[in-house]
Order: sequence, then C-alpha cells, then structure tokens
Amino acid sequence: MSSIRAVTAAALIAGNGKVERDAVLVIEEGRIRAAGSAASIEVPPNAERIDARGCTLMPGLIDTHVHLGAFNCTSFGSARTARFEVTPQLQSFYALFHAQLCLEMGFTTLRDAGRGTPRGDFAEEMCAVRDAINAGIVAGPRLLILAETVITGGHLELLTLPRAMPRPENFTADGPWALRRKVRELIRSGADGIKTSVSGGVALGTSPDVRNMTQEELDAIVDEAHAFRKPVAVHCFNPEGLHMCVNAGVDTIEHMVYSDADSIKRVRDAGTWVIPTLLNRSDYVIEKNVRLGLPPSLIATQRSIQPDCFRTFRSMRESGVRIAMGTDIHNVPEMGCAAKELELYVMHGMTPMEAVETATRNAAQALGLGAELGTLEAGKIADVIAV
Repeated sequence: MSSIRAVTAAALIAGNGKVERDAVLVIEEGRIRAAGSAASIEVPPNAERIDARGCTLMPGLIDTHVHLGAFNCTSFGSARTARFEVTPQLQSFYALFHAQLCLEMGFTTLRDAGRGTPRGDFAEEMCAVRDAINAGIVAGPRLLILAETVITGGHLELLTLPRAMPRPENFTADGPWALRRKVRELIRSGADGIKTSVSGGVALGTSPDVRNMTQEELDAIVDEAHAFRKPVAVHCFNPEGLHMCVNAGVDTIEHMVYSDADSIKRVRDAGTWVIPTLLNRSDYVIEKNVRLGLPPSLIATQRSIQPDCFRTFRSMRESGVRIAMGTDIHNVPEMGCAAKELELYVMHGMTPMEAVETATRNAAQALGLGAELGTLEAGKIADVIAV
C-alpha cells in the first residue's frame, strides 16, 4: 500500500480563511503534502485515492477548555453524589470515555482544564489517560493536561468540596512560596500546564466578582510555570482579574464574564488569548441544570451573569481580542455537544468562518500548537476531519 493518500472532497476549509471547492488533500506519512483545488494539485500516480466527494474537509477541531474527569451528566445522575462514591481509578476510565465521545464529534485535540476530587487533585490520573492514548494502548484524541493550584476558600476549592467537608493534606496552597512549590509538584506529576483562579465563579459559597488571590501569588505561579516552559491558564470573571492576568503575563484567560473598556483594551494590547466558554452560560445549560435539580441559588447566579457574558464576548470580538474556542464541559453541558459553543459565537456576532477558525487555527495557536495543527497546509500534521 502506498504511503501517499489523496483525498478528494466537495470542499476544503483550510482554517485560515481559505475555502476550496472540488478539493484535494494529499497526505504523505502522516503530513500534508498538498492541499487545494483539484485543478491546481498534481496527485502522484502511486497515491491511494480516497473518495470523499460528498464531504467537506477541515482541520480537526480543538476544544481548549474541557473537564474530562468531571462527573458529567452523560455518565452520572448526580455529580455531587458521584464525587463521594467514585474512586479516582474509576474516574480515570470515565475521563477516557468522555475524551472518546469528543473525538467522535470531530474534536481531535482537547485541553483538560483540571478537576479536583475529595482525595486531592486529579492530575496524575489525567496524565495517565493522556499517556495511554499517546502510547497507542487506547484510542483517543490528543490531550493536553492542566493541573490546578487551589487557593484556600477560593472558587476551585469550593467547586470541588463543600465547606463542611475535611480537606486532603496539601489540597490548597497560599502565598507565593507555597504556590511555587505546588506548581513544581504538579509539573513533576506530568502536567502540560497550570490552571489557577483569580476570581470567584459559579459555585456554592463563592461570588463571581470577588478576587481569589493576590497579584504576588499569581505572579509567583506564572513565573514558576514559565521557568519550566509550561503555560498558565487562569479562571477569571472580573475586570480586576483581567488586569492581574495581563500584569502576570498569563497565557490564556478562561471565561468571559464581567469586563470594562479598560480591561478589554489591556487584554487586546497584550495579545492574550481568551477562551469564552459561552455554552456554559447558555439557556441550554441553565435549563438542563434546572431539570437536574441544582440549587436555586446557583441557577439564579447563572441567570444573572448571562447578559454580561454575552456583552463581554461581543465587546472583546469587536475590540480585536484574540479568541479561541473552549466550552467548559464538565458536569453540564454533556460530553459531545461542544459544537453548540460555535453556534453561540455566530449568534453573538461572529461570521460562521470566524467561529470555525476559533476552533482550528486560533485554538492551535493559543495552545502553542500552531506550527503543526489548526490549518490544512503543506508540512503540517494531517489532522483532518470530513463533515
């Protein structure tokens, strides 16, 4: 069998703004040799030909913010009950199952944004899932694993454990030196990057607009991670947090909630990537949470922040902030529905092609993978789907 394959398709979306009709994609040893219109590309005579003329070819989709280890409503009726009944070992298998569901939906690369358990962080288990996929033991998408630094009394702590529950040893860290040590421990565990939180969020016992850590603490996390050449993603809901993120030089800002003109300008001027996660603020998710019986106070918080989320998205897009697709799939929304995120981008001002590019070229660049993934161009990895 030839090592060269030529895929013919009705169209090809390159992910960089170009669309070719009556297209051909030539692949050699796992990399793109040529991509474009059939009239412009000479297919080698020894190529294996694949007929996909009823489909459109496009880059594999990338979701930059998922929680594969979460007790998702696809798998569990009650996330709060499951977290006390499911062992980390079994949770790892569910994480793999969730990753495979996303792959079936066309998402070939996922960045897992961390998930603590009542026994502590879940970084080693998620790294094991990633490594098993990379070794070819099991099938799955490309995974990048973020591990969390958790501040006492902050969003990430209360999202994982109710206030009345005892905490595992070293579950939280406070102050720059303790956080530096925590970053080192998480990197030692195999994490591809670090996740932290500078503000509250939508969790019992927290307020979305409050600060969760000091600038000194965030600076320490970013400096230590960058010393190991690891990126930092930061959960942020408020303007103060946006300024803190820019000051510290974080790599990606997670979520779009409260903002003002000055904070948006600073994020744009810094060139920092922002991950919207609008799906988690949508009516679709709020209504599903109501059916699942979430506390009324949480539902009220979700409804109250929704207008600000959509306003911030529109303002950031219009201002030229760099946006990469991310869903925040965790307990709800369900695994496999990530494409609904792109629908929301179009509803709130993007063109369909802009939305596609947030999940291809932009997402690859935000994750530092732009040289190899995100567009169908000669020399890049042949990471391609047919739709």
